[in-house]
Amino acid sequence: MTDGSEASDSTAACARCGKPAKLQCPKCLELKLPRQNSAFCTQECFSASWSSHKSVHLKAKLSAVSSNEEGWQYCLQKGQSRTSKMPNFDWTGTLRPFPISRKRTLPPHIVLPDWAIDGTPKIEPNSHWQHVVEIKTPEQIERMREACRIGREVLDAAARIIRPGVTTDEIDRVVHEATIAAGAYPSPLNYYFFPKSCCTSVNEVICHGIPDARKLEDGDIVNVDVSVYYNGFHGDLNETFFVGNVDDESRKLVQCTYECLEKAIAIVKPGVRFREIGEVINRHASMSGLSVIILWTWYWRAIPLCAKHPSLWKEQSSWRHESWADIYDRAND
Repeated sequence: MTDGSEASDSTAACARCGKPAKLQCPKCLELKLPRQNSAFCTQECFSASWSSHKSVHLKAKLSAVSSNEEGWQYCLQKGQSRTSKMPNFDWTGTLRPFPISRKRTLPPHIVLPDWAIDGTPKIEPNSHWQHVVEIKTPEQIERMREACRIGREVLDAAARIIRPGVTTDEIDRVVHEATIAAGAYPSPLNYYFFPKSCCTSVNEVICHGIPDARKLEDGDIVNVDVSVYYNGFHGDLNETFFVGNVDDESRKLVQCTYECLEKAIAIVKPGVRFREIGEVINRHASMSGLSVIILWTWYWRAIPLCAKHPSLWKEQSSWRHESWADIYDRAND
């Protein structure tokens, strides 16, 4: 703790107990934050408040990022900072990140999810539904259909502009504006500080790519992942598009992925376990000479991976390890 008298002669109220305080959080001083909400009467009050107080520092950093008038900088630290220099990374292919534009704004009438302001979901991490499968009511199902219908319309709007020379940032702009026009919120925006309104994954990017200033090139494939929040539900869908003239390997990857989806949908019915859906996907991908990306299976999805990128994943295996507990089995027993 730092003696606040160095910064100001006035005595502020302790951010924890309200008593007169002359001490100030050193990080707040470094960030040049006002003494309000950063002053403490004792070291004990400061220590007891640290777990919640440190969010003040993060919000200040994010505010500095969003107030950057120049925009078009590289994204770092999972969306929490920006830099004018391209970051270093152990790249697996030829694709490189480009600078991103500033976070897009929303009109006041759009209903926000709980992470929209500070980037941190509050309900989701501790939700009862993380561990139990909820049986939806007819009214809930209808609201889900409406959210998904909006998502489909937004994705179709994005598809109409995909061609060589279009940036993925432009795709994000179309998604953002179409979502707002439908009265919905673009779910990815600020979710754990994700800086954009959709995900655009080009070529070897597995998923959740950040839209940026790179122009799509002839021969690319690009996956556009759209999620919208409407009337209490999220509609989430994605599709992979050909950009111009695409080679046979890329066509095989996209075609096989589509077939995996169709085969998975075909077995969905009451009594089918979630893991059986993944097994169908894994089986068809393997028979086609491809593999699934095990890294992302905690999302309950299996993504076929083109065999020409073995450096991304070298082990051929099932999407679900046999030792993993199946909470959905227990819930349905």
